[in-house]
Amino acid sequence: MMKKVFFFISLISALFFLCSCNGAKKEWRLVWEENFDYGDLSEADLWWSKIPRGGSDWNKFMSDSDSCFAFQDGNLVLRGIPNTILPDDTAKVLTGGVWTKGKKAFRDGRVEFRAKFEEAQGAWPAIWMMPEGRPWPEGGEIDVVEHLNFDSIAYQTIHTPFTLAGNEGPQRTVTHPVRRNDYNVYAVELYPDSLRFFINDELTLCYPRVEELGEEQFPFKDDFYILISNQVGGSWVGTYDIEQLPVDIYIDWIRFYQK
Repeated sequence: MMKKVFFFISLISALFFLCSCNGAKKEWRLVWEENFDYGDLSEADLWWSKIPRGGSDWNKFMSDSDSCFAFQDGNLVLRGIPNTILPDDTAKVLTGGVWTKGKKAFRDGRVEFRAKFEEAQGAWPAIWMMPEGRPWPEGGEIDVVEHLNFDSIAYQTIHTPFTLAGNEGPQRTVTHPVRRNDYNVYAVELYPDSLRFFINDELTLCYPRVEELGEEQFPFKDDFYILISNQVGGSWVGTYDIEQLPVDIYIDWIRFYQK
């Protein structure tokens, strides 16, 4: 009996996947654009704030030091550097990160990021999105791109209470080749019934809402803000080599489109 129930749920999931993920592509209209034409981060205060340090792998070295932030040739540059400048800070490494939390959020559209990641042992740059108003993981997490070390691939992933509980369901992560040490365009399309991921305009993953699997399977109902984090070291990426720092990430532009 349980096998029949699982087969039925799997069949329903497949049908929802086809309905949600194979629709015809429609025209997009650009409604917001960030080109990082600033002299320093204070000029970007309308949209961006520095990510504070925290206790997780991804933010344990975050710093508000200006040495971790720069604008260069129309790029936002977030740096990971050895800590030789803050003697009162016990962290051996300092990293820069920014977010639009409380300032700019997105729903029902396509968000594109043109970015370049330098490589180093333990380098872990990420561009991702989190919901305004709900704690993690209740409202879901959208990892538009993560890159590890010297990989020739990037990762795109969603996290929800459903996936974190280890439940079976639609595919929730994918890897895809990228141009190493060069610019790539990473994108996610946010729909009420699905999330679609792209790298260099190639569809890489579609995660559909399947009502039969419950609300926690697709909790993406909120407006989502952007996080761009440079980080080194952690349980997933592995140990870092301080001799390979500094390591920078470059964000050329961000564009948000709606139908």
